[in-house]
Amino acid sequence: MHTSTQLCPCQINPSAATQTSLSYSDCCQPYHNEIDKADGIKAENAERLMRTRYSAFVQVLPDYIVKTTLPAQQNLLNIQAIETWARETDWAGLEIVKHTPKLGKRHAQVEFKAFFNDSKHTVEGLPAHHELSTFVKVKDKANSERWYFLDPTVKMNVTQKQPCICGSGEKFKRCCGGYLGS
Repeated sequence: MHTSTQLCPCQINPSAATQTSLSYSDCCQPYHNEIDKADGIKAENAERLMRTRYSAFVQVLPDYIVKTTLPAQQNLLNIQAIETWARETDWAGLEIVKHTPKLGKRHAQVEFKAFFNDSKHTVEGLPAHHELSTFVKVKDKANSERWYFLDPTVKMNVTQKQPCICGSGEKFKRCCGGYLGS
């Protein structure tokens, strides 16, 4: 685990010529520490949430990963599997390939590569988990907005005509269903 004075995990990009120098305490740690506070720091966009989630994997903070996943999916996540994967992976850095901040009214996508060290691979360069992730901005009862990750691996029994799992009031097929399928 990194200490708060070390470079933030989300700032390490093995494919970049230059690195930024934000420490963990000045970058992702405040998000991690305040996730349970109603008035705590909220990611201002999907890329910021992606970065905090990556750092949470590096720091082995499975609760943060769960709490930043869409609430309708949280109880369906395997927190032990998340923790095991985070702990057993030798994370090496993050590259944001592309951030699409606005897809329709409330969705965004972040394409990223999460690099890791792996003795099984002999190819040149570091192996990477390359993903295009979708995020949704949800309003709570106090009309406050928060970004959440839409986990496409979570199996849910939702039909295309049911209300969306994000609480938007739209039908699933016209909202998150376009990114998750059913």
